[in-house]
Amino acid sequence: MNTKEPFRIETRITQLAVAVREGAVGQVQFSAGAKRLPGTSFEQRIAQELQEYFTGRLIHFTVPVAPEGTDFEKRVWQAIGDIPYGETATYGEIARVIGSPGAARAVGLAAGRNPVPILIPCHRVVAAGGRLGGFGGGVELKRRLLALEARNRRAPAAAHELELFSHPTCSE
Repeated sequence: MNTKEPFRIETRITQLAVAVREGAVGQVQFSAGAKRLPGTSFEQRIAQELQEYFTGRLIHFTVPVAPEGTDFEKRVWQAIGDIPYGETATYGEIARVIGSPGAARAVGLAAGRNPVPILIPCHRVVAAGGRLGGFGGGVELKRRLLALEARNRRAPAAAHELELFSHPTCSE
């Protein structure tokens, strides 16, 4: 698996611990627990993109991600990744997009298992009626991320412009 010790990123909104696995981001956690700072140029690029996102200067990530999950979870995460910056979709809408219209609850569980939040923007998924629903970083952080995106929204990009699973281990 070749995973290094996670590194720490401190943003003005939250602290993150990021783990790189085989040349891609494998995990992002909302945590102050990571001790080391980004060391390699790739880690510094990840940190820079996340910092720019949290200041509203970046709306599309370019760093590759390699989330580990089931085929269903990967379909959910791909659909979540297609939600344009500054917009939201419901769990039910995501279920319909992936061809499982009765699986809104399963979509919620998959969103909760997203190992690379922010990069796969599960904060953009809300409950029916616009309620925020849950979020691994807490509902207040979800609210702040959605407000950040609403303030800094630019023309939305087409969904095909960013392929989240570009890492070879995830493009099965």
